[in-house]
Amino acid sequence: MDMINEKYKSLFTPWKIGNVEIKNRIVMCPMGGTSLFGWFELTGCHFDKEAAKLFLERAKNNVGLIIPGIAPLRDTFWGKWLWQNKKMFKELKAFMDEIHKTGAKLFIQLTAGMGRSWAITELVAPLHKNRLTRAIIKPIINTSHELASPSPQPSRWDHDIICPEMTVKQIHEIIEAFAKTAKLCREAGVDGVEVHAVHEGYLLDQFAIEFFNKRTDEYGGSFENRYRFATEVVRAIKKECGEDYPVSLRYSVESKMKGFCKGAMPGEDYTEVGRDMRESERAAKYLQDAGYDMLNADNGTYDSWYWAHPPMYMPENCNLEDVAHIKKFVDIPVVCAGRMSADVGAMAVADGRIDAVGVARQFLVDPEWITKLIEDRCEDIKPCICCHSGCFNFSRSKGHANTQALSDTMGLARCALNPETMQSKKFFIEPAKKPKKVAIIGGGIGGMESALVCAKRGHKVSLYEKSDSLGGVFIAASAPSFKEKDRALISWYIRELKKYPIEINLNTEVKDIKELNADEIIVATGASAKKLPIKGGDSAVEAIDFLLGKHDAGKRVTIIGGGLTGCEIAYELYLQGKKPTIIEAQDDLITAKGVCLANSSYLRDFFETNNVTVYLESSVCEINNGNVIVKNKSGEKFTVEGDTVITSIGYNPSPAFKKSSHIHIIGDALKVGNLRSVIWGAWSTCMKI
Repeated sequence: MDMINEKYKSLFTPWKIGNVEIKNRIVMCPMGGTSLFGWFELTGCHFDKEAAKLFLERAKNNVGLIIPGIAPLRDTFWGKWLWQNKKMFKELKAFMDEIHKTGAKLFIQLTAGMGRSWAITELVAPLHKNRLTRAIIKPIINTSHELASPSPQPSRWDHDIICPEMTVKQIHEIIEAFAKTAKLCREAGVDGVEVHAVHEGYLLDQFAIEFFNKRTDEYGGSFENRYRFATEVVRAIKKECGEDYPVSLRYSVESKMKGFCKGAMPGEDYTEVGRDMRESERAAKYLQDAGYDMLNADNGTYDSWYWAHPPMYMPENCNLEDVAHIKKFVDIPVVCAGRMSADVGAMAVADGRIDAVGVARQFLVDPEWITKLIEDRCEDIKPCICCHSGCFNFSRSKGHANTQALSDTMGLARCALNPETMQSKKFFIEPAKKPKKVAIIGGGIGGMESALVCAKRGHKVSLYEKSDSLGGVFIAASAPSFKEKDRALISWYIRELKKYPIEINLNTEVKDIKELNADEIIVATGASAKKLPIKGGDSAVEAIDFLLGKHDAGKRVTIIGGGLTGCEIAYELYLQGKKPTIIEAQDDLITAKGVCLANSSYLRDFFETNNVTVYLESSVCEINNGNVIVKNKSGEKFTVEGDTVITSIGYNPSPAFKKSSHIHIIGDALKVGNLRSVIWGAWSTCMKI
């Protein structure tokens, strides 16, 4: 530990939760899909060997405390209670023995449920809405139980669904299940449990927040009644497991809510409709006195999801000030999560403002990041870019429930940048049976990832890029001021490539592949922008050209296309003090599947809060000297006046060469997607070479 940079040393001091000592101040926070008891499988809960492998690798790389993702007390499918599955806890005991050999500690997070925050998908929502199909599927998946909330209210994900009110009997069953399951965890050698959650607008939080809880019985109304569910849970666990068994609580300091599905922006002056700081000061102390031994804290609900799942638009350490404030009102340890940076977190620990730093998705990207921190190799840490496209891409737009693909619903906690995460049987590096000469055309992310995979497998790799720098279209994507992690990722790739015998040829456009004299050729030449086939369309600036700084924008800028790229450009322009206007043909912004609601809702809320003009269900008829003639859904035409027009209407694959037996096309050159499809596709191809 002598090599640790002085500014990080406070992170590597011991601390205690109850009587359990943790070796350092870094907590691997829970993430959906990393439950040791499986996640959303039709076969029901089971000991998840993939998650176990994930945690053991992180434990060997110096994490202090591990908290796996939520373990439902009752199986989502078939409705079996977790405590009834004794075989699984025997497997858990053997796993805990391995974890403890590393010096790490592990708490199991148990969930009361999601209530109105249950991310019902477009596949399941119609089945629930029909009384007959709801009854038919009930033995398999009881949607009414999953959606049960403190009071009848619309689902966060499908506003047409009114969530049923949870009965007192159901509440008592859940409390009993917490106690019985916690006892089995203790017997299996688990160091403690975490209660999920007076946090993020999940079920216990809905009970605690008056905005959601309109009950008139002992679980609604007064402050004590609203927090009764959460306090009865910890008391039941302590009664069953003993007062010395640590129980953490996932806790949101403030709800950051302006209303139903309306979040508050950082720094905004608003009226809190959820838990405000004054109530939180009281609640934190009240929950401590009820028996909780730690607060694992951040902010937000599903209505302000970007506080609990910060995208790249949110500032780093966005929850620190609120969490540090709440620590003043309790005597138990307080952990802060939410885009925490190691240096700021270490300073907060050193100053006694928090007790430990909570980190989640960085562990998915780079399992060795703490080891690299200890060894003062921060430049080798592969950065998380907060995209959520592999780990938690619950997506939603107007009139749609969660549009996430079923394969993603059943496989959360994967990583766009690291295909091996939670997919080690599908993606892995093994030596090539016959080393080959591999030529890669295109030095974007897909090309660089392919070069690394092929080099690690033992192939002789040559990379050809026609420009003078590596990064491809991602250079443009990383240009906005809030994309510092994207820029760090490009730098990481360039440094990583130098560690392998890869021949890099810049300013080299391949025109004849025969001259490459390669056994296998990978074409990663990306995509080309679609053109707007209207009068004056040629006068518009293409999104990539704007992002690369090839064209300046005037004060008033019209962006044609309200997808993710168009919205990010509008956001950047607003931050620059300009006046953007967005024109979108769909009935909502960012309608593409796979864009996490935490990311998309931030941008939608930002534009609404800051009065950015958005025209939905509108088409562009003509562009004339910076002005745009628009037709709305009623057929009415009007002019949007401006100085600059930027188009962001999509891309077409642009492969430099055709596919053959030894020519492989990957990434956007094959099918336009995102960073996840580019990287995972590169692995799929390179593993077969």
